[in-house]
Amino acid sequence: MPHHLRVPAPAAPPLAGHLLFTDAPGVPDPIEVTSRYLTRGGRPWFPVSGEFHYTRYPARDWEEELLKMKAGGVTAVASYVIWIHHEEAEGRIRFDGERNLRRFAELCGRHGLDFIPRIGPWSHAEVRNGGLPDWLLARAGTPRTDDPAYLAPVRTWFEAIAAQLRGLDRAHGGPIVAIQIENELYDRPGHLLTLKRMAQKAGLSAPLWTSTAWGGVQLPPDELLPLYGGYPETFWTEADGGWPDTCRKHFFFTHQRDDEGIGADLRPTVVHGGDPASTDRFPWATCELGGGMAVAYHRRPYVDTADVGALGLTKIGCGSVWQGYYMFHGGTNPPGELTPLQESHATGYPNDLPVLTYDFQAPLGECGQYRPSYDELRLQHLMLADFGHLIAPMQSVLPERQPAGQYDRETLRWAVRADGQSGFLFVNNHQPHEPLPDHPVTSFTVEFPDAGELTFPSTPVMVPQGAYFCWPLRLDVAGLRLDWATAQPVCMVDADGRTVLVLAAVDGIAPELALDASTLRSVYAPTRRVSSAGGRVLITGLRPGTDALVEVVTTDGNRVGLLVLDATTARTAYRGVAWGAERLVLCADGVVFDEQAGDGRGQGDGQEDGRGQGEVRVHSRRAGELSFAVLPAPERTPVVTEANGVGAATGVTGAVVREAADGVLTRYTVQGGGRHAVVEGAATLVRAAAGPAPEPVTGVLGRASAPADKHFDTAAAAEYAVALPDGLPIPGTFLRVHWTGDVARAYVGDTLVADQFAAGRVWDIALDRLPADALREEGLRLRVLPRHADAQVYVAAGADGTEGAETSGDGGAVAARTGGAGGAVAAWIGRVEWVTGRTWVMRAG
Repeated sequence: MPHHLRVPAPAAPPLAGHLLFTDAPGVPDPIEVTSRYLTRGGRPWFPVSGEFHYTRYPARDWEEELLKMKAGGVTAVASYVIWIHHEEAEGRIRFDGERNLRRFAELCGRHGLDFIPRIGPWSHAEVRNGGLPDWLLARAGTPRTDDPAYLAPVRTWFEAIAAQLRGLDRAHGGPIVAIQIENELYDRPGHLLTLKRMAQKAGLSAPLWTSTAWGGVQLPPDELLPLYGGYPETFWTEADGGWPDTCRKHFFFTHQRDDEGIGADLRPTVVHGGDPASTDRFPWATCELGGGMAVAYHRRPYVDTADVGALGLTKIGCGSVWQGYYMFHGGTNPPGELTPLQESHATGYPNDLPVLTYDFQAPLGECGQYRPSYDELRLQHLMLADFGHLIAPMQSVLPERQPAGQYDRETLRWAVRADGQSGFLFVNNHQPHEPLPDHPVTSFTVEFPDAGELTFPSTPVMVPQGAYFCWPLRLDVAGLRLDWATAQPVCMVDADGRTVLVLAAVDGIAPELALDASTLRSVYAPTRRVSSAGGRVLITGLRPGTDALVEVVTTDGNRVGLLVLDATTARTAYRGVAWGAERLVLCADGVVFDEQAGDGRGQGDGQEDGRGQGEVRVHSRRAGELSFAVLPAPERTPVVTEANGVGAATGVTGAVVREAADGVLTRYTVQGGGRHAVVEGAATLVRAAAGPAPEPVTGVLGRASAPADKHFDTAAAAEYAVALPDGLPIPGTFLRVHWTGDVARAYVGDTLVADQFAAGRVWDIALDRLPADALREEGLRLRVLPRHADAQVYVAAGADGTEGAETSGDGGAVAARTGGAGGAVAAWIGRVEWVTGRTWVMRAG
C-alpha cells in the first residue's frame, strides 16, 4: 500500500532566550534551550541520559559500569540522590562507600559523561517513603509543601548535597548539566519554585533545572524544564487490569507528550485545577523512557528487548529531542541500618517491592549483566551521536492516514522528522502483547516544500511483523547525497581516507541505496544491480555484511563508503576512541573504551609526545574465543591480556592473537587463555516445601502483599543448599538459578543477600557481593515459597514455569505475552549454573 506525507513549510525560528536558564559564563560549549530543541556550543544537541543509582551498586565497580553506559551511547548519567540512603538516622549524613556522591560525579566527569543529580527531596524510586527518612515523617509538619517544619531539614539536606558537589558545576569545568527538583509532584508549582531557590542558595548550580512533567503537572512558569516519560509496561497498576492503555499509546506516533499513567497509583489519574506545562515554550525532552520495568508482588510484567527498542525509536519519531531512560542500569537496595529500604505496603505505599533487588530488567542488570536491550538501544544511540544534531531541529510530521485509535492494529504506524528538504523516516510495527501484522507492498511518498517529493523504495516492500526502523532521506554524506536507504544509519567512521557511513539492514527488507547522480563522479558496488534513472543511481541486490561496501567518489573528489551490515552484525557495533583513533568495533561481547586507562602516557605505544592511547576492555558475554573486528585497523596488532579484576591485567599464557580480513574490516581472534564459562552447579534439596503456601494477604488498595519474613522459616518454603566448588573465582562469577514458585530468597548464614519475585527471568546472584569468608564456610541457602492458588498476582503466561518458555539472550525465560492473574505454582529449583565472565584488556601493539 502506498503511504503519503506532506512536510509543511519550515516553521518560524524557535523561541530562544525566553526561559530562565543560564549556563556558566565563559564555558566553551554553552547549553541553551529553545522552544523546540537544546543547543550546546551553538549546535543542536540531542542528549541521551540513562539512570544509574550509585547507592544501589558497589562503589568499586562504578567506573567500569559508567564506561559500559558510555559505550552504550549514554552521554549523561542521571541518579536520584536518595535521602534515606544517606541519612537514615537523623543528623548522621553519610557520603562514604556506596554513598560517595562526589566520587560518582567525578567519575562521570573523568570519562566525559554529563551528570544529572535528581535531588528530591522526595524521589520515589521504589524506595521506602519515596526516599524521605522515617525520622522526618515522624515530625510535625506536612512533607512536600512549604511548611517551615519540613523545609528546615530539607535545607540542611540540600546544603549537604551542595557541599559534596562543590566545584563540579559547569563554572569549574564539572559535569553537572542539569538538576532535577522533586519528582512527580503535579499540583504544587509554588513548592517546586521554593525548592529550586533553596537549592540555588545552598550552592547548587546547573544550566538546566528540570521537573518530571507527567500527570498534567503544573510548573512555575519558565523556571523548570518539563521532562516526560513512557513505559512499555507497569508494575503499579492492578493485577487484573490488563495491559494499560497509557502504555499502549507509546507504540504509536503521536504529538501527545504526557503520560497520565506514570505514578497514577499515588495521585489522581486526571488532574484538575491548573494548566499543564506548556508545549509551545519547551522542547520535548524525556527522563523516563522505560529501559525495563520493576516487578511488584501483585504485578510482575515481563519487558522484552523489542518493547524497549521500539518505544525508544518511536519517541524519536514523535519529536523527542532528549532520550532519557529509567533505568539504564539496575541495582540492589542497600541493607537498611534501621529498616528495610524498599517501597512496601508496610509504609502505606500501594506496591510491595522485593527487599533487595532493583534489577528493573534494565539494559545493564543488577550484577552488571549485558542484556539484548543494551545492544538495541546502542544501535539507536550511535545514530543520534552522529545525526542527532540534524534530527533535533527537525519537526515531527504525521502522515495523512493515521491509526483510527489505540486499538487499530491494521494501519501502518510511521512518521517523518524533516526540515524543508531532508529528513528521517520512522516506522514501528511492534507492540507488546498484541502482535502487529505484516504490511505487504509498502511504499512511501514524502513531499518536501523546498525539494519536491521522494517516492521509495523503487519496488514496494513488505514491512514485517515486529519491525521498527529509521531510514534517511536526502542525507548528505561528505558531499554525497543519499536520497534514501532502506537501511538504518548507524554511525560514521573515517577509514583509509574515506568517510564511511555504516548502515543496518532491516530483517526481511532488502537494502536499497538511491544516490543523487549529480553529487557523484564514480561508484563501485559489490553487486551487478546498479542502474540509473531519474537523476539517481540505484543500488539493489546487496547482501548485507562486512563486505557490503559501496564506494563513491563525489563531484568534489571526496571518497565516501556506504557499508551495509546485516541486522545481527549491526547490533554488535561499537564506536569509540581505541588505540589513539576513533574506530568502529564489531564484537558480540561487551566493549568499553577507556581513554584514561593507565598513567595517561600510552604505555608501550611508542608515541614520542607522551599522548596516551588508553585501552579497550572486553567483557565476555558468551562462551567461545574472544573475537572482534575493527575499522580502521590499527597499525599494529593489539596486545591482549586478561584482567584479574579491572585494571589488574596479567599476560595470558599461550594466548595468540590471530589477524584476518573480515570484509573491509580486520578481525582479531584471541586463541588460548581463559574462557567465559557456564558450569552446571548443584543445588541440594535440604527441605521440600511440605506445608501449605502462605495464605494471600492484601494491603494498600486491596493489592496482594508479599509473604511475611516468617514464612521463609516454615515448612512452606523449600530450602536448597549450594556449596561453592573448590577453585571457583569469586570476582566475575555469579550463580544463575532457574526456579519456579512465588518468592525466592538467598541467605549466607542468617543474612539475606539476594531475592526475587518469580516473573520470567533467571535469578543471578553475584558472588563478589556476598560476605566472602562466610560464603566459603557456609555456602548459600536458597529458600523458595510456592504461590497460593488464590494469590491475586499478575505473571505473564509462561513466565512462572507452568508453560513452555524459550530462552532470551541473557538466559532468562521469555514469557508468552498473554498473561493472567493467580494460579498455584510449586516451589522448585530446576538447576543452577556458575557463570564466570572474563575481562580482556587490549592495548596498542
